[in-house]
Amino acid sequence: MRKILSAVAILVVLTVMFSASAFAVPETWNDVVDEMAEVLDEAYRLYTTGDASAAKAQVDVAYYSYYEKLGFERTVMAHISGNRAATVEYQFSYAKKDINAGESNDAVRESLDTLVNSLREDANHLDGKEESALSAFFASLLIITREGFEAILIVGAIIAYLVKSGNESKVHAVYWGSLAALGASVVMAFILNSLSGANGANQEIVEGVTMLVAVVVLFYVSNWMVSKAESAAWTHYIEGKVQSSLTNGSLFSLAFAAFLAVFREGAETILFYQALLGGTKTYVNMVWIGLGVGGVALVVIYLLIRFMSIKLPLKPFFLGTSILMFIMSISFVGSGIKELQEGNVVGVTPVSGISSVDILGIYPTLETLIPQLLLLLLTLVMFLIQVRKWKKVRVSTN
Repeated sequence: MRKILSAVAILVVLTVMFSASAFAVPETWNDVVDEMAEVLDEAYRLYTTGDASAAKAQVDVAYYSYYEKLGFERTVMAHISGNRAATVEYQFSYAKKDINAGESNDAVRESLDTLVNSLREDANHLDGKEESALSAFFASLLIITREGFEAILIVGAIIAYLVKSGNESKVHAVYWGSLAALGASVVMAFILNSLSGANGANQEIVEGVTMLVAVVVLFYVSNWMVSKAESAAWTHYIEGKVQSSLTNGSLFSLAFAAFLAVFREGAETILFYQALLGGTKTYVNMVWIGLGVGGVALVVIYLLIRFMSIKLPLKPFFLGTSILMFIMSISFVGSGIKELQEGNVVGVTPVSGISSVDILGIYPTLETLIPQLLLLLLTLVMFLIQVRKWKKVRVSTN
């Protein structure tokens, strides 16, 4: 408990230190959209002259040097919704897709106009939103709880697993992994901030690769846990090891999963607060209060996971923990590929009839949905294989 509180406190302090250099947000977001519209008009002009490559580069300038660098995206996520930000981000991708495909001038113009209209709607919403103590507080509270919830779920589940399996002495490895991730998050936030603008695609690629690495680790850990869900399988496992001890490889995987969970959220959380502090003129103190309250809420969530799970029977607990890891894996696959799409590494093929669900990593493109479906199928296959193994273990132990 003390270590978790210390970790949250460290995140708060590091966020304060990093945000001291927060950038200045423009007077109004409509001013930003005016400048972005000029950049996108230039993109259209270049396209009509036959220079599609330069036109696409101009769309990237609008995204990386304005929408991302000035904090427009993060402000939309904080004050409107993550789903809305994802929708607008994909409109940037759709415009570039039309340019790459050599669509007609009218089609490209329509795509760019749709993008500008969406940006203008968000700017009108944000500029018309009167700043208040409550709005600053809830925006801050929303950021820390939304960004920290996934990390706390994963870290809490891993620690509860270690305790429940008789490996409480190994918990320190998970704490150290989480603390190391907090420090790495600050370093990465500085790096990502410096990569924004002309080299902004690098930021998306770094974030995307990090998420996909996390998918591999979480998938491995979830399979390892579900393999121990059957009490007979767990008994057999314990008998084959030193009493109540994990192998170094398994312990490293658990600690690394905790590291990636915190690291994946930490740098992004700092950048969110940088944008929030830069845009708050009067109620900076409410931002810090919201951060503090959110930190306490995350500790409460951790304690609930940590202590309530101990009372659960072995099989439901292991299965529940494994399912959580699977869900996080599927979410991270979608989010990771989306970041690579924004970094121009992966293409974008729209799927009609599906809306973005940012919190679950679900986005309306084939490139994100197909890997998620494949991972879901692989998960079902692995589960069926484990069921057969449980039956064999039961037979061999009887």
